[in-house]
Amino acid sequence: MTINLNRYSLSSLGAVEDMAEMIRVTGTVQGVGFRPTVYRLARAAGLRGEVLNDGQGVLIRAVGPQAVLDQFVQTLQEDCPPLARIETIVRSPLTEPTAYRDFQIVQSLQTSIQTDISADAATCSACLADVLNPASRWYRYPFTNCTHCGPRLSIIRTIPYDRAHTSMAAFPLCPNCAQAYEDVSDRRFHAQPIACPQCGPQAWLENADGQTISVDPVSALDAVEAAGTLLQQGKIVAIKGIGGIHLACDATNEAAVQKLRQRKHRYDKPFALMARDLDMIAQYCLLNSQERELLQSPAAPIVLLKTRSFANPLRSHLPSLSPLVAPGLSTLGFMLPYTPLHHLMLQRMDRPIVLTSGNRSDEPQCIDNDEAREKLGAIADFFLLHNRDIVNRLDDSVVRVVDGRVQTLRRARGYAPTPIRLPAGFAQAPAILAMGSELKNTFCWLDQGRAILSQHLGDLENAAALGAYQDTLKLYLNLLQTQPQKIAIDLHPEYLSTKFGKSLAEQHSLPLLPVQHHHAHIAACMAENNLPLGSPPVLGIALDGLGMGDDGTLWGGEFLLADYCQFQRLARLQPIALLGGSQAMYQPWRNTYAHLQAVFDWADLQARYGHLEIIQFLEQQPRSLLDQLLQKGIHAPLASSAGRLFDAVAAAVGLSPAQVSYEGQAAIQLEAMIQPADLKLAQTSPYLFNLENIPMNGPTMLELTAESMWSDLLQDLHQAVPIGLIAAKFHLGLACAIAKTVKQLSQSQTFSHVALTGGVFQNEILTRSVHQQLTALNFTVIMHHQVPANDGGLALGQATIAAARSLR
Repeated sequence: MTINLNRYSLSSLGAVEDMAEMIRVTGTVQGVGFRPTVYRLARAAGLRGEVLNDGQGVLIRAVGPQAVLDQFVQTLQEDCPPLARIETIVRSPLTEPTAYRDFQIVQSLQTSIQTDISADAATCSACLADVLNPASRWYRYPFTNCTHCGPRLSIIRTIPYDRAHTSMAAFPLCPNCAQAYEDVSDRRFHAQPIACPQCGPQAWLENADGQTISVDPVSALDAVEAAGTLLQQGKIVAIKGIGGIHLACDATNEAAVQKLRQRKHRYDKPFALMARDLDMIAQYCLLNSQERELLQSPAAPIVLLKTRSFANPLRSHLPSLSPLVAPGLSTLGFMLPYTPLHHLMLQRMDRPIVLTSGNRSDEPQCIDNDEAREKLGAIADFFLLHNRDIVNRLDDSVVRVVDGRVQTLRRARGYAPTPIRLPAGFAQAPAILAMGSELKNTFCWLDQGRAILSQHLGDLENAAALGAYQDTLKLYLNLLQTQPQKIAIDLHPEYLSTKFGKSLAEQHSLPLLPVQHHHAHIAACMAENNLPLGSPPVLGIALDGLGMGDDGTLWGGEFLLADYCQFQRLARLQPIALLGGSQAMYQPWRNTYAHLQAVFDWADLQARYGHLEIIQFLEQQPRSLLDQLLQKGIHAPLASSAGRLFDAVAAAVGLSPAQVSYEGQAAIQLEAMIQPADLKLAQTSPYLFNLENIPMNGPTMLELTAESMWSDLLQDLHQAVPIGLIAAKFHLGLACAIAKTVKQLSQSQTFSHVALTGGVFQNEILTRSVHQQLTALNFTVIMHHQVPANDGGLALGQATIAAARSLR
């Protein structure tokens, strides 16, 4: 950072009186080089005083002329470190100023915790230069970092963020590192994870039997480079990174990718990729300036990108990626190396690698060496491990750019736990813990006008996942050093997060606040779009797999008039049976059969379309038993699920009808079939949905029914219309139906904002079309950007609703 000394010239002021101030800075200001920046700016200004960390953030006591103090505060905001984020600066007179002789950094104070916890940050260019410089003492050291980069949340046990409170406490500083740590002119000044080959963590390579591999200095410089060589040889390597252990293989080696899928039992879900540099990614994917910026940002997320071609990279000498990397999809998730270890390992790799979470199917990512040996020994051929403990598990974040705006699909490493500043009206809310959902779980802490959303914790489907969730929550509460006053949960009684929330409330005698699932989705969208607490209701359109409604039925395609406190259900998708209950999520044909049986006579359907593959497939199922289940409502609860509608259509056109291996797979494949030419053709003849008034206990409700859509779709299948065009007509038809519903509701209800939320709105084609049509109708459309539209953002909505009701 360059400091402009001319800012502090007092030549025109004459004799001035010194003033003493206490300057309180809050936000992400610990572990990011903030105190050294304050020190340098204060010294340059000629101020006297001190700066320190405490539980609230950074505290500055400064003495000097008023004009200089004013300029100092302004410069601090303009020149704050790259990873810092100032939320507030509060200045007050220092009533008992000490006779400061100069300006110093002093020891941290242990006070009540109110400061932000920093997110982990990708290797900065200066540290990478050190790692690649043979003359540097950090040459090829895989744990090089400074105040501008490196581990933060992944290593911290409590705050203030000092070395003694991190897993780096196990590594005493050598004289050289201690000198750099104390040298204010060094960018490693007070960098808590500072280390070098003499005093810091070490990496080594071992085989699947746990035997350490001696590295041949002729074939490899060190264990990290040897791991890269093994990847090029087609081996699967488990790699301990900054927030967890990954499994890696050569992404162009089809045999290696297939072997990884079989061993991990991950048969279809797309793999994430890591490439050495931007140029390599650009050979396989289309890249715009925003996507390049995201890839190179300190968060270094996985960025979903449009592929050029799986078979033909831009440069012919590059090998093609295995189609098994992302089966049936037209996008790839790429990231760049974000630690020195990854940079060094990929230095000589002339192709991308698969880098996927190191875990057994449906279990949390491994973070411990012994755990990795036990659980990944049957998957990985080799292990690249190190001896720095990972305190907090962090998956890789996933984002994409749609119409010039960033959309977060998974919020984890690099973003969490950066607080979300809540809109006006929430500052006085009590401390609330929101437990989140069952799938794509996060929890949320709300206090003092901010929300801290945890990193992505995955699906709470087994004991291991629930245990990891509980451990992470315990760590956060320890970091925050506080307890909630109320607990918010989802309405669904069988969610493990709900059950755990109930047990916590009972254990600590706390009020329990149940929140309806789709209301929480809408409130999360409102909060991140900064709608104040007292805002008039918005029309929230929540489309997802399912959630428990306040009437005890399953919802998933909802139009709710909602504010932060309450909602009114105005419209829905037609409820269709989930044939087989949860089996319908993983066997899409069940949804197709339930939809067709709801709107057609089967004998007539068989007579007209019996030659279609989907009808022939359904005829092979135990229809008499299925019909009994439907008639009696046994293992076939009704649900207005938009997600299952997409699955039904996907299966009807032949996309994974029998089985999918991850939730939403068929719907994602359906969207991937659509080409720009399909969308252009579909605009003239999108499928029609019917909009009907149905009687309810109270006022009538609008219901979107799909009988016309299914009639047109089956006819298109009969006429051998290409799948991509059928998919496009379905997407645009549903978007038109949504816009029509909103327009009709606006005739009897008052709202200006429409919120698009729920996992189905991660569908880019549907979202773009709905947004365009509603904007053309002069509605203000709000969507998710900071938090996922899926259940990963649900806890934020639960927390804001609980807070609003408490304040009311």
